[in-house]
Amino acid sequence: MRSFEDDPTLRELLNAEQLQRLNRALSALCREPVEISSDRKPASVALEFNLETIGWLSGGSSDNERLAAAELVSFLMMFIAKYRLAANLHHDTTEASYAELQKQNEALRASEARYRELSDQLQEKVDEQVAIIKQAQMDLYESARLRSVGQLAAGVAHEINNPIGFMSSNLKVASEYVKDLRELVPDTNPNRELLDDFDDLIGESADGARRIASIVSDLKTFSSIDQADRTLCDINELMASAIHLLQTEYGHDLDIAEMPGELPRISGHPSRLSQTFYNLLDNAAQAIRSRQEDNHSGQILVTTQVTNGAIEVVIQDNGCGIEEHIRGQIFDAFFTSRQVGAGTGLGLTVARDTLRAHGGNIKIDSKEGAGTCVTLQLPLGKD
Repeated sequence: MRSFEDDPTLRELLNAEQLQRLNRALSALCREPVEISSDRKPASVALEFNLETIGWLSGGSSDNERLAAAELVSFLMMFIAKYRLAANLHHDTTEASYAELQKQNEALRASEARYRELSDQLQEKVDEQVAIIKQAQMDLYESARLRSVGQLAAGVAHEINNPIGFMSSNLKVASEYVKDLRELVPDTNPNRELLDDFDDLIGESADGARRIASIVSDLKTFSSIDQADRTLCDINELMASAIHLLQTEYGHDLDIAEMPGELPRISGHPSRLSQTFYNLLDNAAQAIRSRQEDNHSGQILVTTQVTNGAIEVVIQDNGCGIEEHIRGQIFDAFFTSRQVGAGTGLGLTVARDTLRAHGGNIKIDSKEGAGTCVTLQLPLGKD
């Protein structure tokens, strides 16, 4: 440590942060801003320490104000130097007793060595138990995901794709038959109306088949069927699929407003991200449903944007909100405010861990009776 037997410089007495704080404090006391620096400026006043100039004070609204500020700084410098000298004295005293402390430390080390082996054995057992608990927890997470997503998506995709393929093909052939019938039957008003109606029925059926195929496609995206475990993800596409699935689950009876921003693709696990989006949307839908008995007009607002080097996803609802006394428990595994059997209590826990696995975070703001706002941040990364 420097003993300051020689005259110190301004930077030795005050670091950059302390100098900025002092500038702000003096500027608040004076009518015009004040700045302390090592360089001399016009109309500046010298700052002295032990009769030596260590800096210059400029600014202020008058010479008297600058002189008063400089005198105050010099006064403070004296006490700073005294504090440093006292600290050095304490340091010297501490060093004087260091040898004695080393002897005591050697005795402590000898005692520590006797217990270290036992401590290592205990730590090994603790680590084994923690690993078992973590594995069991991950197995539960995976089990919940498979129950809620894998079985549904795989079963629906398998059972629906084949008949939908037959229907689409047959409707296409039927549409060609209608064209042939127009040329074969007499061109009368009743015939034209009948064929037009027939054509409309085929078109509506084809649209319905395409809609079912779209739902199956969303289910595949949602559960990452035919995708690698980690790949480039389109967050807007995953969110749109989760919303489509939720609307289907609730009979297209939800008021969901989407405001997607222009987002780059990021590397991630589409299955886990989709699961997270769906869980959070389902929570919002449940919160809205709980207030429908009060003739409440519920809405979910979903926005995405890039901010501060990360993708920000916001899911906001005007539902029942989260009761204040349970907000500290919402991320606890198996904690749920729903009725027994209505929820696993893993939704938010999995969401938090999914965001952490992607290097992001989740924040939940809620007010009971007013609604909940969930903000997800996913770093852009280098992909």
